Amino acid sequence: MAAKNANGPLVHLFDGHVYIFRAYYSLPPMTASDGTPCQAAYGFANTLIRYMTEEDPSHVGVCFDAAMTSFRNEIEPEYKAQRAATPEDLEPQFDLCHEISIALGFATYEVDDYEADDLLATISNAVIANRGRARIITTDKDLCQLVREDGRAHVYDLAKEKTFDADAVREKFGVSPHQIPDYLGLVGDTVDNLPGVPGVGPKSASAVLGIYPSIEEIPDDSEQWSGVEVRGARRLAERISEHRDRALKTKELATVLRAVPGVTPGLRDLAYRGADRERVEELFERLGWNRIKDRIVKWQD
Repeated sequence: MAAKNANGPLVHLFDGHVYIFRAYYSLPPMTASDGTPCQAAYGFANTLIRYMTEEDPSHVGVCFDAAMTSFRNEIEPEYKAQRAATPEDLEPQFDLCHEISIALGFATYEVDDYEADDLLATISNAVIANRGRARIITTDKDLCQLVREDGRAHVYDLAKEKTFDADAVREKFGVSPHQIPDYLGLVGDTVDNLPGVPGVGPKSASAVLGIYPSIEEIPDDSEQWSGVEVRGARRLAERISEHRDRALKTKELATVLRAVPGVTPGLRDLAYRGADRERVEELFERLGWNRIKDRIVKWQD
């Protein structure tokens, strides 16, 4: 049953691939007893176990990308096209991490054609609708658009131990959380291979969006730019006008989907009941991880 007030349970939602890649590049190569590469999986498992020990959350979930492409590649074929191919020894570890998440008792989500970002947005919305609160654990700046002014959803950077509420988002980007897609539409996003408007940087974008809340509302004529305190306003207006279609497409691609079909979890589905002893012992024995399970503090009855 949903909580009855705005101070309902805090649901901790992991952006799974962020911490898989982080583990892969921060740990030396490891192999399981059967020769399967596993350093990313080992680091990922350690991250989840350590977090559970330190935070003791009552509700928790992990979201994964189902593939390196999504419905966004149908809109823009070059979306994320600049990214290097997944290292050969990392590829089999994605499935391992999915197994680990389930074995450790996390509500685990992965849907074909959608990104983890979309799942995180959808689940966060469902949590809020059920009177809960959401913490999105990620380093992805795009997800700052999920931060709410009422404090019921925030982003948490685990490595930096940094919480991004609405004020922290404004301090970092110069715009409010709901304007993050517009901000990315203007400045671009090199991580996702999304071009912005040439010559528009973070300071210019935040200055313009401080007056006009969205790209659609920015006048073409700089003479109509009332109150925008930025150098070269006329040239800036020309550039935005000239590249508006491109900026709007980048905004569309940067906007997370908040209603992934079939993903409608309630708070009961996200409640943490502990690790599955049978699954953990079978999986960790297969991987040759003898000691890590001793750090698990909660098991299912």
